[in-house]
Amino acid sequence: MNPLEASPRPAAPDTPHATDGIWYGSYPPHVPRDIDVSRHRSLVHFFDECVARYRERVAYVSVGSSLTYDALGRMAHAFAAYLQSIGVRPGDRVALMMPNTFQYPVTLFGTLCAGAIVVNVNPLYTVRELAYQLKDSGAQTIVVFENFAKTLEDALPGTRVKNVIVTSLGDLLESGINLKGHALNFILRHVKKTVPPYHLPQAVRLCDALDARRRLEPAPVRSGHGDIAFLQYTGGTTGVAKGAMLTHRNVIANLLQATAWVEGQLAGEAQTVLTPLPLYHIYSLTVNALIFMGLGGRNILIANPRDTKRMMRVLRHETFTGITALNSLYSAFLDNEAFRKRDFSKLKLAMAGGTATQKAVAERFRQVTGQPIIEGYGLTECSPIVSMTPVEIGHQREFDGTVGVPAPATLVRMRREDGTWAGVDEPGELCVKGPQVMKGYWNRPEDTAQVIDEHGWLATGDIGVMNAHGFIRLIDRKKDMILVSGFNVYPNEIEDVLAMHPNVRSVAAIGIPDAVAGERVKVFVVPREKSLTMEQVIAFCRLHLTGYKVPVAVEFRESLPQTTIGKILRRELRDAELAKAKD
Repeated sequence: MNPLEASPRPAAPDTPHATDGIWYGSYPPHVPRDIDVSRHRSLVHFFDECVARYRERVAYVSVGSSLTYDALGRMAHAFAAYLQSIGVRPGDRVALMMPNTFQYPVTLFGTLCAGAIVVNVNPLYTVRELAYQLKDSGAQTIVVFENFAKTLEDALPGTRVKNVIVTSLGDLLESGINLKGHALNFILRHVKKTVPPYHLPQAVRLCDALDARRRLEPAPVRSGHGDIAFLQYTGGTTGVAKGAMLTHRNVIANLLQATAWVEGQLAGEAQTVLTPLPLYHIYSLTVNALIFMGLGGRNILIANPRDTKRMMRVLRHETFTGITALNSLYSAFLDNEAFRKRDFSKLKLAMAGGTATQKAVAERFRQVTGQPIIEGYGLTECSPIVSMTPVEIGHQREFDGTVGVPAPATLVRMRREDGTWAGVDEPGELCVKGPQVMKGYWNRPEDTAQVIDEHGWLATGDIGVMNAHGFIRLIDRKKDMILVSGFNVYPNEIEDVLAMHPNVRSVAAIGIPDAVAGERVKVFVVPREKSLTMEQVIAFCRLHLTGYKVPVAVEFRESLPQTTIGKILRRELRDAELAKAKD
């Protein structure tokens, strides 16, 4: 989900191509080929419609408390009125730096209702990363969880931030006298000491901001399809992080595309979705916060998905019909005995994205839950969904590693190195055209021109192939490809093979310099059993891989570097290897 770092390439002719629309025959009968983006004037219009329709339903669950759609609507409007009272105007950027708690959807929709632009911030950012994003976005207002307020304090110099709103985990758990929330905040501050001391004298408490405007409606703002709703920063693991400008139209299109895909599976009574991925990430933001809102769904918010034991305690009295996660999280869940013993009779839909799902993980999940993992593909620049596996097909066949067919109103083609379009079953760089494709990168026209050509095709940087039925298979990230004696080696294939080994918990493959072959393969392995040896790993690879793909080096580790949503950072491993080679 990072921008492609590349030089401008020639644009292929934008004439009809042989692969266009071959996927329509794979669509379920209820899925349309196109969508009506004009159905909602803006995300604010969508939000207000959902609140009015599902007013009495529970929208979110957090730390054992519930937040109804009605309460969410009232608090979001109060926050919008507060922002307007402190001078926030349409188009201003408001940074949100919070984990999955009630405060996130309240301030998210409140910011949109005020006509401002949401700048999602990873709360685990370092001072340097936070300072960069605040400066680059020009945000003048930020809402921050007090656990991360010290980071903000240190990052503020040189930014334009003048409005700071601070909140704590327990603040919005109950209306009225919030004894539960006060007790939780006290424990976190003074017993567990999870809040580092900070000094932000200008800060306003979120509770006070909401109380001050609780009875007031914000001044109406006429946000339109072309207005920017989110500055969604890419991970920045391949160079400088860039803010993808996602308009109201982009995000509305994507939620309508996905809703058309899943609503047949999730029709009927209110659905409950487990939300372990952070809502500030585009995948969870669109799928959990928006798509399930359109269905009147109930979100179980998990603030820290890496603490699997605590999450299982939260879920001991809960059942859910949907779950969104990615490979590493599904793997961690399956390693937990409490998860394996759960009742999955109500589970209807398990979705994966963000990174390739390994076959071994998908097969274990189906054995444990009786349900397949329905995989899709997307990236930040596409709001994020590009393709999805038809749910009916996912239930009928074994996991095959494809990431589905293009979403309604979406064109996908593979582009050869010379800029021409590839044919069926021919690999190339996956390119996307559709209403969900971003407006561009914030204040970076040259970078935008590198990834979006004159015809509106977005180059994703991923290498893929499309079969005769329109199903897409990702081979790998273009930048991660390993070149061994002129042969292309894709890390995903090696990782998928090693994930099948019963004593391998997780694995990453990279290319390392080699005087003869140019590059060779090295793997980093987190073992389940300490008895696992390098010889066993290499022997297993020889059974399943061609000789030039077999690793020449194996390094055992207790963990692998990951993003906050669990994507393994191959580049960090590769950079460390290159640094060692120079020494």
